[in-house]
Amino acid sequence: INPYSKKEGWIALNRRLKEQKVSDLHEKFQKIKVAVLTDYCGLNVEEMSKLRTDLRNEEVEYKVVKNSIVRLAAKATDLELLDGYFNGPTAVALSYKDPMSPARVLTKFIKDNPKLEIKAGILDGKVVTPEDIKEMAEIPSREVLLARMLSLLTSSQAGLVNVLQGIILQCIHVLEAIKETKENKS
Repeated sequence: INPYSKKEGWIALNRRLKEQKVSDLHEKFQKIKVAVLTDYCGLNVEEMSKLRTDLRNEEVEYKVVKNSIVRLAAKATDLELLDGYFNGPTAVALSYKDPMSPARVLTKFIKDNPKLEIKAGILDGKVVTPEDIKEMAEIPSREVLLARMLSLLTSSQAGLVNVLQGIILQCIHVLEAIKETKENKS
């Protein structure tokens, strides 16, 4: 179909492109760990580029899509719960790995660019509010939590060794005292 020859051809091509976009988004929505909806109204191109770069660095995908297309793509996925938030300028931050990444990046970005607003999000099939997302941003990353856990485990082992060593030293002192008292009696 030549989109420039007839209006009907252009409509058919446009419809196929939209259907493909809906299908692609639907597949992505099925794979996500978390999605956060934002209102990007008021951000200029430079700010949007910085936001996209920050999110991409954390392996988060940021999509600006028409609300009608998002509604269609969200059917039979967890994002369907956010249907009431698909109004006005809406962008979706999608994370397939770390569920806390979008919250951290968006919250940090909002501190410098208050024009960006978090509408809502979805995590493990539950709707999360902007306040919940801000709290999620405060949770340390997986790597930091693992490092803290390892630190606790090693410190508790070192404490156990010190306690056991102290008991052994006390036994040795007691035995030496007994030896000295026997030598003094002899």
